[in-house]
Amino acid sequence: MEITPFWDALPGRAREALRRAGATVIIRPGALLTREHTRSSQVFVLRSGAVKVWTDRGGETVILDLLGPGDVVGELEAADGGARQASAEALTAVEALVLPADRFRAVLDAHPGATWAVAAVLAERLRDANELRAAHFPDDPARRLAGRLLRLVARFGTPLPGANGDGAAQVAVPVYQQDLGRWAGMGRRKVAGLLAEDPLREALTVARHRIAVRSVETLRRMAGEHGSAGR
Repeated sequence: MEITPFWDALPGRAREALRRAGATVIIRPGALLTREHTRSSQVFVLRSGAVKVWTDRGGETVILDLLGPGDVVGELEAADGGARQASAEALTAVEALVLPADRFRAVLDAHPGATWAVAAVLAERLRDANELRAAHFPDDPARRLAGRLLRLVARFGTPLPGANGDGAAQVAVPVYQQDLGRWAGMGRRKVAGLLAEDPLREALTVARHRIAVRSVETLRRMAGEHGSAGR
């Protein structure tokens, strides 16, 4: 699985224009960048840290995505002026470039290639949502969980010390079994059961503030990806 962050997809001149139009902010862990159902004119481009995007459904938290460096928050509302569809919460300390939606749109208008960067972000998120939906019919919780773990590796993975062979990475982000369940559409007990059984038991370890993935290829096979290039 490959995910190209918004910032990396931008033309160089558009990046410089966004830097000039925005301001750098530091957001503490647990603070909200955006709140569901409210209206806000701010767009955030993440420079470092991790952000959890979630929505409330009848008192239950549903995690929509976990975003990292280079990702953008608030682009939908900047486009249509609507209310926030989800809350975005800092999982770690986050450094971000923040700017008003009208300045964000002005940069896109002045640099037509930048619009394609937003389109690429939306297309990737749509593909992921479709894949997650398809893994419910028939119900395949192992495939959904593997897909979420691959997204974590794609965004936050770094080499796993001392590992070799089948592809290995570590994710140093505070994501727990309950979070994985809320993201993959299952309960924490189901996540724990899957992690305790092969092939996931051999492929990875979920510990406090760290996920050690010993075999990324195993996750690819479970998620239905064919070949190391992903989708």
